[in-house]
Amino acid sequence: MKIAMISEHASPLARLGEVDAGGQNVHVAALSMALAARGHQVVVYTRRDDPDLPDRVPMTGGAELPDRLPLAGGAVVEHIAAGPARPVPKDELLPHMEAFAAQLCRRWRLWQPDIVHGHFWMSGLAALSAVAALEGPDGAPIPVAQTFHALGSVKRRWQPAADTSPAERVGIERRIARSASRIIATCSEEVAELRRLGAAESALDVIPCGVDTALFTPDGSTEPRTSRFRILCIGRLVPRKGVDDVIRAVAGLPEVELLIAGGPAADRLADDPEAARLRSVAGDSARVRLLGQVAHDRLPGLIRSADLVVSAPWYEPFGIVPLEAMACGVPVVATAVGGMLDTVLPGRTGLLVPPKDPAAIRAAIGHLLAEPGTRRAMAEAGVRRARASYGWDAIALATERSYQRTLDAGQASRIALGAAR
Repeated sequence: MKIAMISEHASPLARLGEVDAGGQNVHVAALSMALAARGHQVVVYTRRDDPDLPDRVPMTGGAELPDRLPLAGGAVVEHIAAGPARPVPKDELLPHMEAFAAQLCRRWRLWQPDIVHGHFWMSGLAALSAVAALEGPDGAPIPVAQTFHALGSVKRRWQPAADTSPAERVGIERRIARSASRIIATCSEEVAELRRLGAAESALDVIPCGVDTALFTPDGSTEPRTSRFRILCIGRLVPRKGVDDVIRAVAGLPEVELLIAGGPAADRLADDPEAARLRSVAGDSARVRLLGQVAHDRLPGLIRSADLVVSAPWYEPFGIVPLEAMACGVPVVATAVGGMLDTVLPGRTGLLVPPKDPAAIRAAIGHLLAEPGTRRAMAEAGVRRARASYGWDAIALATERSYQRTLDAGQASRIALGAAR
């Protein structure tokens, strides 16, 4: 199968942890590689944000590829010129999507995918625009699958004053939900929202994000630690991640230290407004440390050094961090939102708490602090759950089957249309 992945702002090659680089980047990279490992040809199209980037890069590393055709059974990234070749906040990219779509259309005239998979709403817009200008070999449009990763309606509900999304976002998401051949939700909570946007029940699949169970494992090196009970938060430094709620929670637990991994590199943390705000919340506490950006391959050792991983966003489209913690054998305290309602089994792999509730976070941490036997049982159950249900090979298989259903449905429609004529 020839698969075109569209991820306009979230390159699978990006460094993680900064404002617009997080779970979507990991998802697109891992899914593309896992599908390629199953023998599919995968090209990921992302916007060029650096003039020195090669046009085409194999995702396994190495030199720029000289030709314009994908490797059989491989995954490559193609950088699309659309807007300035520099980083642009994702909420300012909409004016460049017409150019992005036009470039996709030109490339697909040379290499036509069997299916296109848009990631995020602007990618879906570009994908639908591009396929509208093309026809498949039998005269039918190329089918488009769509994963939103986050929905504007949810963002507006939770942070109305801080929502910098374009005013057109929700309307465009509604159009994509009704026009795409397949909508792939990452969690069960998202399904109801997609129905409200007009997505057809027959077009909906739920396929979660996955975790690299070869990298995130309970075995391996561990970062140095003190004798204190260690809490770890991982993620981008943005207010909706609720890190300030965790800081307030541990203020009442003198035996606990809190490490916060994410954001810009450590030497640039001093210039980051959210890092400054979090330091203000922490006051002069030496028990709270901001680590800045942590390399992805260093994360497992850091997670293994923690007694608990706490993930406390106000809302979360999915939430990969709890899965990474579970795969490493570390219990989780998470807010009961988004994908964490699916992944974290309360009382078995961790505890769920309400969002924006430092007292509830403190109580959950305190309960597990006092119950080492419970933590051990949760750690073992988390590893089993991550390996059984969330390995990327299983996620790729589910995605492949979703694609095939989409292609089969399109073929059935064409046969029926031909018979009617």
